[in-house]
Amino acid sequence: MKIGELARRSGLAASTIRFYESKGLLKAVSRQSNGYRDYPLEAVAVLSIISGAQQAGFSLEEIRQVLPEDMSSWKHDELLAALNRKVADIAALEARLAQNKAQLLSLIQLIDARPEDVDCKENAARVMHSMGMTGKE
Repeated sequence: MKIGELARRSGLAASTIRFYESKGLLKAVSRQSNGYRDYPLEAVAVLSIISGAQQAGFSLEEIRQVLPEDMSSWKHDELLAALNRKVADIAALEARLAQNKAQLLSLIQLIDARPEDVDCKENAARVMHSMGMTGKE
C-alpha cells in the first residue's frame, strides 16, 4: 500500500511514517519502479505498536531494541524485560511525583496559613524561615 493509505489506516501523518522509517523502526518497505514506497499490510500493526509504545513512555531507541525485524520473530524474554523495566521506571516516577506533590501541598498549606495581621512580604519571610531558607547562606 502507498503511504497515503497507510497514513489513513494508521491515523498517523505521512511525515511521521517517513520519520519512523528513517529511524529504522519501520522496515520491509519496498519501492515501486516510480519510486513510491510500498508498505506491507503489517506496517499498520507495526505503527500501532510504535505509537502505543511511545504513549507508554518508551523512547524510539527503546522501541528499536525490542521491535523485531519480522513481526513473527519477537524475542519474548527481551520484550518482557523491556516492559518490566518500563513498569519499574513508571513506578519510580510515580514515587517522585507523589513526593513532589506532598511537598507542594505542604508549601501551599504553609503559605495559606498566613496570619491575618501579616502582609505578603512578612508571610514570605515566615515561609522561607519555616523552610530553613533564611537568605543568610
